[in-house]
Amino acid sequence: MTLRLSQWILLLAPMLASCAVAPVTKEPGMHAPDFVRGDVRITDHRGDDDLLSAGLGLPGLAGEPAPMAQPLKPTAAELRRRAIQASWKGIADLGPLGGYGSVYGAVPNVPGREYQAFAWIPNAQSPHRVLLQVPDGFDRSRRCLVVTASSGSRGVYGAIALAGAWGLPRGCAVAYTDKGTGAGYFDPTDDTGVALDGGRARRGSTQLEFEPASGMRHDRLAVKHAHSGDNPEADWGRHVLQAARFGLAMLDRAFPDQAPFTAQNTRIIATGLSNGGGAVLQAAGLDDERMFAGVVALEPNVRVPEQGRALFDYATEASIWLPCALSDARFDDTPLARTATGEVPPAWAQRCHQLHEHGQVSGTRVAAQAAQAYEHLRAAGWTDEVMATAASTTTFDLWRAVTAAYASAYMRRGPDDMPCGFHYAAVGAKGAPGTADPAIRASWWADASGIPPGNGVGLFGGTDHSADATLPGARCLRALWEDTDTSTQALRDGVAATVVKPSRASLPVWVVHGAADGLLPPAFTSEPYVDWLRSKGGHPLYWKVPYAQHFDAFLALPGFGDKHVPLLPYGYAALDRLWAHLYDGAPWPAVVPAPTPQPRGSGELTMAALGMPAAWTLGPK
Repeated sequence: MTLRLSQWILLLAPMLASCAVAPVTKEPGMHAPDFVRGDVRITDHRGDDDLLSAGLGLPGLAGEPAPMAQPLKPTAAELRRRAIQASWKGIADLGPLGGYGSVYGAVPNVPGREYQAFAWIPNAQSPHRVLLQVPDGFDRSRRCLVVTASSGSRGVYGAIALAGAWGLPRGCAVAYTDKGTGAGYFDPTDDTGVALDGGRARRGSTQLEFEPASGMRHDRLAVKHAHSGDNPEADWGRHVLQAARFGLAMLDRAFPDQAPFTAQNTRIIATGLSNGGGAVLQAAGLDDERMFAGVVALEPNVRVPEQGRALFDYATEASIWLPCALSDARFDDTPLARTATGEVPPAWAQRCHQLHEHGQVSGTRVAAQAAQAYEHLRAAGWTDEVMATAASTTTFDLWRAVTAAYASAYMRRGPDDMPCGFHYAAVGAKGAPGTADPAIRASWWADASGIPPGNGVGLFGGTDHSADATLPGARCLRALWEDTDTSTQALRDGVAATVVKPSRASLPVWVVHGAADGLLPPAFTSEPYVDWLRSKGGHPLYWKVPYAQHFDAFLALPGFGDKHVPLLPYGYAALDRLWAHLYDGAPWPAVVPAPTPQPRGSGELTMAALGMPAAWTLGPK
């Protein structure tokens, strides 16, 4: 690829993922829920350190990483600011052509307080973070709590561009959870992990976000999502429900004269995207107490019993087959699918050759081999538009990163015994395993996406010295899914534990998914879920948005955003309609008019390009 693209890859690495000191207070006589262990950290955020952007505003969020006065010893306020900035950049298109803040969305200054703690679900090996943001302008006459979970494997602020941006300006409190993921990396070389305030601390000195068993190898790094031993995906719904309960309890602290806050007197709206979308749908199926008033899930990673496909299934398939399939001539004009000179990337052509060597395609030329790989994926349910946008996921090597981490989580493996010979380590000289740079390590909690590689941490192993070095690891991970040997049963059991239960039939549920989602194709996720929920008596609304794909943040890439529209405005619109139903008495529709967007093109995004139904709003301004 060209130098220009490589620069973009470096810029986006944290996505595939400050200086004012906020006062920390304690409120005596107020007890935390029994699932909270340790202190509740309460901080004030006003003036140039607000809730929504940590004082950066939209220009600052879109700009260079927020500075740290002493990079080796960043303050808690600096880490928080960087974490919020990284979370915004990882989810929203803040580029000059993207339309955020002009066509849709806004980043007003929202003063208030934060309440943060470590929470534990029963039998968990590690905690998950819960955090409540309470704006000073909390609307006591329309008591509202938005609950959300981070997208991907991000830290606790991972859904701020969706839930925070929509809820806080409306006067809602917003409860977040990292759902057992996040960048609480543990480094055995100095025996440090991440404390509640985001700073690094030694084992035994305080409670840590993630603390693996002692005795791990010093040339490894431990990552919570992959190595906690909890298979967090199976418990995402429980994490969200605990976040909602934490939010209500902290509202009791914030407004004791208005207490108690309950699901009967405070409407709880659940929303999330990607893994966060799957988490809120899981929570809806477990909501026996009828806490939720409504749910809006964007591009959810959701699995229903005996329908659709599991993420690990289609991701391991994509990891093997997509490089060759994308070598087909029909993708010659696809962004990120060709080199600067218009050629098929050599590594992708080599994948076709290796598939031929393994007897999986025939023919002696790349063109014939690629055509067969393409037909293989088509038969498995992949559409052309999904494959085209998956060129980005393939170029950025996300399939390998996701499948290696999830295999370890499903099988409950530790940092020293990940499946297929994979492991994480700090990146040293010439890309080889080495010692973590102290400044990079100090900011991992704020900057990292939760699944390496990125931010000075590499994914190693699962390779050989051939011209297609990553294929052995990809084939090994695929075999974990396809084999019936008892040694691989733990992975299939781990995946089976992630299926959802149906929500109550009367619960308003709206699912929004991009038709061109190349990471979580709607045919494998949202569409089976919507059909299944309807078969169970539910009445979910569903928007399949043309020209929308998985990563709004990728729309800033040259040439990529031209062919797409962002998904966030449709999520904001769905939340607006849910608000009108809950607070203004608008009937919940049986059907909704579908958006009719057009690709953004090479210019700035316009309202017309979104094709939104007339008179619909796009989040508070």
